[in-house]
Amino acid sequence: MARLSNHATIPERLITLASSPAKVGIALAQHTHEHFSVGREGFEPSKAEAGRFTVCSLWPLGYRPRVVHSTVFAIVSGVPSFDVVSEVDRQELKNAVDQAQREIGQRYDFKNTNSSIEQNELVLTLRTASEDRLRALKTVLEERLVKRGVSLRGLDWGKIEAATGDSVRQVVTVKVGITSDKAREINKLMKEKGPKGVSTQTQGDSIRVSGKKRDDLQTAITLLKSADLGLPLQFVNFRD
Repeated sequence: MARLSNHATIPERLITLASSPAKVGIALAQHTHEHFSVGREGFEPSKAEAGRFTVCSLWPLGYRPRVVHSTVFAIVSGVPSFDVVSEVDRQELKNAVDQAQREIGQRYDFKNTNSSIEQNELVLTLRTASEDRLRALKTVLEERLVKRGVSLRGLDWGKIEAATGDSVRQVVTVKVGITSDKAREINKLMKEKGPKGVSTQTQGDSIRVSGKKRDDLQTAITLLKSADLGLPLQFVNFRD
């Protein structure tokens, strides 16, 4: 009986052994042992033999090698980015309202005017005796907000309304989040005037700004700060 060379490919061995089907399984086992390495995920062909298992039609029925499925993870290198948000520090907002309340309680020009500032989350209601005192009350509140680091750009003042008795009131809402209209405005601004290669993506009430160069992102921040968008912006979640 002719000895089969260990260097023959598996199809060559099978053709040689076609007259003796009983020996096919032995040839397969020998080839698997010689050219496959056993790992945690199953049999894997060596690099030298990986390109030689292409003639599947020559494998006899029942002896087709088991296919080992593997997952290839593509590692995509990240690009620098940051998020644009419009938020307010609610504790500082409360501190500003409390300080304004204390001030109007101590000032003589607010005596007997029933002046007050009521807070309900992000909605503030100013009440006083006249429109003149209302303007003064508004000034006190805005000064306290600025001192506590709360931007006046986020204030949406309502109309002056008549209240009970001879008093008047005015409601101001503190805006948070970037609306869809403002997001479109920011995206358009960055597309027309932003650095080349910088892109934006709206993500709910925030916007993701990304670019290949950190200097370009700094330029984008400067552009957004100088734009009159009518709302306070913060730049957070910087990523390299």
